[in-house]
Parts: sequence; C-alpha cells; structure tokens
Amino acid sequence: MTKRQSPEITQPRLYKRIAPSGLMSRTGQIIVGPKVPALTCRVIDYSAGGACLDIHGLGAVPDRFEFLYGGVRKKSHIVWRRGIRIGVAF
Repeated sequence: MTKRQSPEITQPRLYKRIAPSGLMSRTGQIIVGPKVPALTCRVIDYSAGGACLDIHGLGAVPDRFEFLYGGVRKKSHIVWRRGIRIGVAF
C-alpha cells in the first residue's frame, strides 16, 4: 500500500482565516441599500480580506453590497457561490 500524498500548495493564503469564536458574533448583516432592511446572515469564517457566509433563506443577494460585522462596515463583492454559501472579498 502506498501512502497518498497531499498536493503542494502553490501560493500561501494572504490572510489567516478564522472561525468566529465566543468573542465574535456568528451573525453579520448584508446591507443592500439605504432604504432596504439589512439581511442577517451566518458567518462561517472571516479574515481581513474576505469571509464565507451562510445565506440560507435570504433569496437573491446582489453581487455588491456592504457587510456589517463586529461594528465594522465593509464594501464587499461576491467571488463564489455554492448552494447556500457565498464567499465575499472586501
């Protein structure tokens, strides 16, 4: 039997990703417009450059929006979508 080797990582991550801990909220808000109510989403992981969000039950989320998390509001855009999860970059 041969041991299966993992592929080499060609580029290291620019930012360390973290899962929200007890010190940070597990929910964030997606702000689409000034007169539209904010949508609440679940934060799966978060870094200085982006986040993975669970948007179950929110319907269509636009490609660009503002993301409010931990008291910080960031202009964001979606970089990938997989089912109920989206990846956003700041």
